[in-house]
Amino acid sequence: MNENWLQIGRLEDIPRQGARVVTTATGDIALFRTVDDEVFALRDQCPHKGGPLSQGIVHGKKVACPLHDWKIALDSGLAVAPDVGCAARYPVRVVEGVVSLSLTPEEGCRNA
Repeated sequence: MNENWLQIGRLEDIPRQGARVVTTATGDIALFRTVDDEVFALRDQCPHKGGPLSQGIVHGKKVACPLHDWKIALDSGLAVAPDVGCAARYPVRVVEGVVSLSLTPEEGCRNA
């Protein structure tokens, strides 16, 4: 069981269709908030050339990398075809408006 949770702040601290960056010992993690108030967390590094995903534009459940416009799915971390690659995903939970982030990446993306 994962007990490695970090309280980030309130849901309102993350702008809708925007991001907030959390700096960790293993690198930056970007938390994204959709227009529907869903929150996702990905390694803040595009699998293409390492662009800062946190500076990209969120649309639906995807973020567009600001460097080369690669689309990354927020719920899986996978690049949208025809592009290939993966940004590591991190579990997020929102309880009573408080956002917490797990510092342990989810399985499935090995190039974190």
